[in-house]
Amino acid sequence: MAVFLLPALLFLAFCAGVFRDRRRFSNAVLLGLTFISLSAALLFKVAALPAWAALTILALAFAAPAVGTVVIGGLLIANGVTMIRKEGRSPRNLLSMLAGLGIFGMIALLIAVPFSGSALLNGMAATLTLVVAYVAFIFVCFLGYAFLYGRIKVRGDVDHVVMLGSGLIGGDRVPPLLASRLRKGRQIYEAQLARGSRPPVLLTSGGKGSDERVSEARAMADWLIAEGVPAEHVQLEENSRTTEENMLFSKGIMLAAKPGYRCVVVTNNFHAFRAAMLARKTGVNGQVVGSPTARYFLPSATLREFVAVFWEHRVVNLSICGVLVAIGAVATLSAVAYF
Repeated sequence: MAVFLLPALLFLAFCAGVFRDRRRFSNAVLLGLTFISLSAALLFKVAALPAWAALTILALAFAAPAVGTVVIGGLLIANGVTMIRKEGRSPRNLLSMLAGLGIFGMIALLIAVPFSGSALLNGMAATLTLVVAYVAFIFVCFLGYAFLYGRIKVRGDVDHVVMLGSGLIGGDRVPPLLASRLRKGRQIYEAQLARGSRPPVLLTSGGKGSDERVSEARAMADWLIAEGVPAEHVQLEENSRTTEENMLFSKGIMLAAKPGYRCVVVTNNFHAFRAAMLARKTGVNGQVVGSPTARYFLPSATLREFVAVFWEHRVVNLSICGVLVAIGAVATLSAVAYF
């Protein structure tokens, strides 16, 4: 059973990290490492298992990832077509299609290069595979933990419900994506009222863009009031331009109202984990919850969130990629010299 010691230790470290602060990206990495080490331990013991169990583990370890990669590539391309049809041809809407094409491009490269007979090309392909495997590992960690984080429920009373803004339609109207956040915030507000507690302040956060006639916070507040929320229970933060500023400026308002405040931040589900990391970074005392998003929009939006998270940790990520490239280059040059 010694082979299961490392997975157990990693899982305990993951649980400790979640208990300390659920908003840390290191929790996602620890979860991924736990899964990989557990898979390796099961493969190590596969010979001692019954035939049906051994075949199941081998299929999950090798066949499932291979088939899953092809299926995911196809689904991403299909989603890209849907995004273009529904949202237009902007670069951000092409992301899922480009990711799908990249998967099939990588598969084609790995199939074709061995037939070249070139040690240099084989080494370059192996190096690229190392880098892609690392990025894929980080993405799976992000995706898995973001899913778990999105299952968080609001427990107990809060002083503020912060709702993050997004672009307006026609310069002054709330789009469906933003309306979803407002409905979620109102649900939290109404649930607290139903418990007989004092109502939380609904804090709408978002500045005025160059193409907008009113601030996002003003449009959001008007939407809530039109839905029956008393105006005295709504407060505006109208200066922010980014999610980080949403957090910082809202934090200032909440601290001024109550130094020991407790809040919940509402955004869309695909954005919740990254927003939570920014809440931790800016010192906001609260968790982040996500509201529903149209299914066709999720793949592209999730990829954008991952790119942002990867870049926010670029020092570590680019350093690791650099080390992998260096290892691959040394191995490639050694192979070329040998042959």
